[in-house]
Amino acid sequence: MSTAPTHLRASSLILVAAGGTLGTAAREAISLTVPSLAGIPVAIFGINILGAFLLGLLLSALARRGPDEGARRRVRLLVGTGFMGGFTTYSALATDAALFLGGVPGTESAGGVPAVTASTGIGVGYGLATVIIGGLATWAGIAIGALTRAQCPHAATRTTATRTAGSRAEATGSPAEAVLPVESDPHDSGAAGTGRRDGDRR
Repeated sequence: MSTAPTHLRASSLILVAAGGTLGTAAREAISLTVPSLAGIPVAIFGINILGAFLLGLLLSALARRGPDEGARRRVRLLVGTGFMGGFTTYSALATDAALFLGGVPGTESAGGVPAVTASTGIGVGYGLATVIIGGLATWAGIAIGALTRAQCPHAATRTTATRTAGSRAEATGSPAEAVLPVESDPHDSGAAGTGRRDGDRR
């Protein structure tokens, strides 16, 4: 097993490079397909907003599923760092904003903004809208990702123990609420993994 840090391992670099290549290709395909609207590069704007939302959703959902290791780490590197990193673009955002603010004769941005459309108001508004709406999109993605069911083995074990105890109580005619699951205590081997009745707790 490699002792190198995760971000320096060949497998991690390959995942990020592969995801980044696919993300960049997807962004380029969309930007070439969707035309500018009144000189505003709506394709780049939409890509950045969508990417911010999906990245927040992905990372939030992965965090709910467990620690950053194994398959979850590979998905994060491939899709999060790689694909989303290549799909979104702040370099094109900066170029478009600069062209709107001042413009360079005879140039055109990655988003298709001709220099003749230079406008301070549009440049500032475009940059601020991308950052603010992108932040809100990220927050929305995180919030939705937080709604996914958490994968917690300990919680599942406690739920199963509670249901089993309830079934036994019904079979014996004892009150179901009197049987309580007790979590394992490393300092109390006698009580580990067992259930106690209310009377025993007193």
